[in-house]
Amino acid sequence: MGYRWHLREQMAAAGMFTTTDLIPKLAERSIEMHPTQVWRLVTGPPERLNLQVLAALCDIFGCTPGDLIEPYVARSTQRPASAAGQRPSRRRAAEPGRPRPAKIAPADE
Repeated sequence: MGYRWHLREQMAAAGMFTTTDLIPKLAERSIEMHPTQVWRLVTGPPERLNLQVLAALCDIFGCTPGDLIEPYVARSTQRPASAAGQRPSRRRAAEPGRPRPAKIAPADE
């Protein structure tokens, strides 16, 4: 699972174009954050988010958490189930126009 963070879009829709515009709005709702923390919150998706901060953001912009956070299914990086128990082959398949690696065997005496 992944998610997209839409705080910046919500801010723009409300006419807020700098992170410092958000600091007094949060303070009105008893959320005291350092300007650097607010900048991180606005410029990138948070890894952790306090529910009081989320509730304050929803109140400021008159939106729901779903308007700020858009979940999506990320592509899986796992191997298919049929190949999960198999070891990967060390031998490369010959590509068209490319010679196969030679096998070197000991000479018969």
